[in-house]
Amino acid sequence: MTDVKRSFWKLKLEGVKKALERNNFEAFVVETADEARELATEKIIPSLNAKSVAWGGSMTVQEAGLYESLKDGRFGFTVYDTLDRDVPREEMLERRRQALLADLFVTGTNAVTETGLLVNLDMIGNRVGAITFGPRWVIIVAGRNKIVPDLGEAMVRIKDYAAPVNAMRLSFKTPCAKTAVCEECSGTQRICNSWTITEKSFPKGRIKVVLVNQDLGI
Repeated sequence: MTDVKRSFWKLKLEGVKKALERNNFEAFVVETADEARELATEKIIPSLNAKSVAWGGSMTVQEAGLYESLKDGRFGFTVYDTLDRDVPREEMLERRRQALLADLFVTGTNAVTETGLLVNLDMIGNRVGAITFGPRWVIIVAGRNKIVPDLGEAMVRIKDYAAPVNAMRLSFKTPCAKTAVCEECSGTQRICNSWTITEKSFPKGRIKVVLVNQDLGI
């Protein structure tokens, strides 16, 4: 059954890859998180001539080992480390502002539609802001669990699942963290503030999407 599921998803991901390419994204399909890391570090990144790197909050990037790989010094990057939990809040906000001008921004996505759209919802907007404009290059890694049929299903996935789970993960005091149900709250720790729907990559190829035949992230 495992092989059948993998074969099913391989076909599905190849279809999503073609849809993304029609929308001017550069897209790739790999089988595992390890392969995603190898593709990024051995093929994609060396071709970019990037001098600095930053990240959006992404469990997928961490699970793929990209967070550690990209700050280990091998590329000589200036690193805007926005995932260091020991940094005071004000300094972290400043790093997130600086990250918007990094040459390379690496992150995940909340959903990818079968029609080739990227759909995201942010708390403060640093991740969706960087996907939209600022960094010269964006690499997005997405597990097969992020694939949905269309925009409506993407938004349902994010509000009904991804947002509550992330609120729980971050120990935020939101209603959804207690009930697992979005209640359209207005609290100071509301995690759902800024939507983006990225229909096409502009310029062509600026955003590179690595689709992984494995469940990753939230």
